[in-house]
Amino acid sequence: MKDAIRMRAEAIARQIEKLAYPAGAQHPRLGVVLGSGWGAAAAALEGAANIPFADLADMPLCGVAGHAGHFICGSLGGKPAVAVQGRFHLYEGHSAAEAVLPVAVLFELGVRAVLLTNAAGAIAEGARVGEVMAVRDHINLTGRNPLVGLRADDRTPFVDLTHAYDARLRADLLAACREAGVRCREGVYLQLLGPSYETPAEIRAFRTLGADAVGMSTAVEAIYARYLGMRVAALSFFSNVAAGLTEHELSHAEVLAESRRSAESLASILSDFAARADV
Repeated sequence: MKDAIRMRAEAIARQIEKLAYPAGAQHPRLGVVLGSGWGAAAAALEGAANIPFADLADMPLCGVAGHAGHFICGSLGGKPAVAVQGRFHLYEGHSAAEAVLPVAVLFELGVRAVLLTNAAGAIAEGARVGEVMAVRDHINLTGRNPLVGLRADDRTPFVDLTHAYDARLRADLLAACREAGVRCREGVYLQLLGPSYETPAEIRAFRTLGADAVGMSTAVEAIYARYLGMRVAALSFFSNVAAGLTEHELSHAEVLAESRRSAESLASILSDFAARADV
């Protein structure tokens, strides 16, 4: 018996199949979730069918600037792939179950390896705006977990997260970043509930905890993807330096502006990563 999230996702996936995958069409094995400011990177998908969330029954709508709310089905790096242009955030009032719904839809479409992207505040010493970070591990400080209350006969909610992020996929990400000429490091991503930005004291505490970047997404999605048995990679774009590490005032507009300036290189990373990934 499937859990409630997967049952809802299955119904949505069947709608997408009717619109984008005619009988005999090859289903995607690779999925990408495009976070804040990553929407323009969707141009990397070739021959894409664009399906708005609004056209799908029982699919919530995105409510944050920079999250268009589309499934984009096409080819990425020569492989069948599907991208989710936008996500749902806990700070919008969504439950953890709704926050991971797009990942569940990807799984029901056939995706078995997923790349989660986000815009993040840089905490790591020496990190600069415009760089990226391949996530090696995460710290979930949202107080939420999408596996709470699940009752599925075929899977256990007691998921081992020792290797939450796939090492081979991370190596492919690092190679793709080198090819695109984008400076990339490996590090630990910390997810908060949001929506307010962090205080300088909080950033100092997070650095002490071992975090290299901070944001408001991704960790809960990675947890649910691992519950499903998916291979997970994650890439953070440093759209700003975290509070207290610069005199510059933080804003969501700045996040989107910095990402737009890097849209071409981010799209190049996605294409090269997909071409390299063994999925």
